[in-house]
Amino acid sequence: MSEDKIIVTISGKDGIGIVAEISTLLAKYEVNIEDIRQTIMQGCFMMFLLADISKSKYSFKEIKEALTESGKKLGMEIWTQKKEIFDKMHTI
Repeated sequence: MSEDKIIVTISGKDGIGIVAEISTLLAKYEVNIEDIRQTIMQGCFMMFLLADISKSKYSFKEIKEALTESGKKLGMEIWTQKKEIFDKMHTI
């Protein structure tokens, strides 16, 4: 179901351990990564992922806050939104 899916966007200066930090955090919060894309453009790291939170005992808000805190620790910008909202924003 779309309400159980989230889109996470991560950007900032490239460095060691970014993917490991985010994937470890999501595993801790019982979130399943379904698709992941990343690129590095002139030293800028960009990652987009689609994840399923349906089996997590944590709320969307708790997961979002944990990702935001992780972003601060990494010096990265992290945006987390529900897929259904993302889809509606990009539908004409």
